[in-house]
Amino acid sequence: MMSALTDLTIAEAGSLLTKGEISAVDLADAHIAAMEAEAELNAFITPTPERAREMAAAADASRARGEAGLLNGIPLAAKDLFCTEGILTTAGSHILQGFEPVYESTVSENLWQAGAVLLGKTNLDEFAMGSSNVTSHYGPVKNPWGRAVGRDLVPGGSSGGSAAAVAARIALGAVGTDTGGSIRQPAAFSGIVGMKPTYGRCSRWGIVAFASSLDQAGPLTRTVQDAAIMLRAMASHDPKDSTSVDRSVPDYEAALTGDVRGLRVGVPAEYRLDGMPAEIEALWQQGITWMRDAGAEIVEVSLPLTKYALPCYYIVAPAEASSNLARYDGMRFGLRVDGADLTDTYESTRAAGFGAEVKRRVMIGTYVLSAGYYDAYYLKAQKVRSRIGEDFEAAFGRCDVLLTPTAPSAAFTIGERQDDPILMYLNDVFTVPANLAGLPGISVPAGLDREGLPLGLQIIGRAFDEETMFRAAGVLETAADFTAKPPAL
Repeated sequence: MMSALTDLTIAEAGSLLTKGEISAVDLADAHIAAMEAEAELNAFITPTPERAREMAAAADASRARGEAGLLNGIPLAAKDLFCTEGILTTAGSHILQGFEPVYESTVSENLWQAGAVLLGKTNLDEFAMGSSNVTSHYGPVKNPWGRAVGRDLVPGGSSGGSAAAVAARIALGAVGTDTGGSIRQPAAFSGIVGMKPTYGRCSRWGIVAFASSLDQAGPLTRTVQDAAIMLRAMASHDPKDSTSVDRSVPDYEAALTGDVRGLRVGVPAEYRLDGMPAEIEALWQQGITWMRDAGAEIVEVSLPLTKYALPCYYIVAPAEASSNLARYDGMRFGLRVDGADLTDTYESTRAAGFGAEVKRRVMIGTYVLSAGYYDAYYLKAQKVRSRIGEDFEAAFGRCDVLLTPTAPSAAFTIGERQDDPILMYLNDVFTVPANLAGLPGISVPAGLDREGLPLGLQIIGRAFDEETMFRAAGVLETAADFTAKPPAL
């Protein structure tokens, strides 16, 4: 029964809870046992089993009173970038050693208000900087799909711990953040659904900042329906976040009609890369066929500035990171390494607290913002970013959603691309443009490569039109009929 409980979807578990066939405590206990059994994946930095049992008991009590919320009793994992009151929050970094926030992030508070149960805080690339979950101070996360090929694979990043937890049946769902693909790319590598909402749909308040104009919270789940349920609970207008948009939150689950007849699906020519594996191209063509067979109209569109998205991103994101990370100085919270004087304390704390990838991006960001280089790099990148947004606007004049690959490869071996940051950055080539334009995107598991590892397809929608994106993704999911899961322990 325990393994059966961890194989449920959020929708299925919710139905059984409503009928009284299972309790939230049963569900929590099953997932706590799974979490302990799968400890070697290193998916969690801070498991919270006692908190989970308390929250599950509270969920059962509220259901007995007839006060069940949308996610009542559903056990979830939270990326350790979300501040959680009284629970260690590290951002995967040594510099936040011992930091226990006295407040709760808005997104996690929304989930707990909806009755969700916290299983623990998941591992991530340090400060969300990475595509492989190997830059964490707490060690790399292992993709459970590695068991299929007999070697340790990355789960993708930066939300790799969240993706691994959902794929390995440790959590029914998880919350992550996406700055340049950090939900969608690990979802593709891990054979699950990962969804990034429109920028401003979910509050950023209480999320440890990487790049403020790009970061957005979103769900990682095993089905499109579950992602729709989770997003409805997560999203809200938040006066504490000036980038939060005051719009009503639709019932996204109701958008899953299964009908895309007449929907215009755009296929951008520029997403065909030199050297892209034939399997990715073939899966994309299969996705186009699936959508056409379901009654959608396939439209060739052009996004000519796509090739500039990655270089633009790797100027804008490090620039914002260098500004955001200036607050970690050893004075108020986290790690402190005392030096001979104030400046030496700052330098010693940051040298000891930040890992190599964070230092690299802070250095790049500081450089592009410095006098003499600001106009040449940062200002130009912002202009290119605006033009990329215009490209998407023009494309959406001809189509309703876009269909692309999610990632240019399947999951790779831990350490394989460690010495080549440029090669590592290319993991985000298909996901970064949506972040620069602030658009919603979702990755749906759609097939396996020749080794039996999962591959994903991505649907990108218009700003604040997650409903159409979900509708298309639901049809894609049905057509793909992806039922594979990683080998059990």
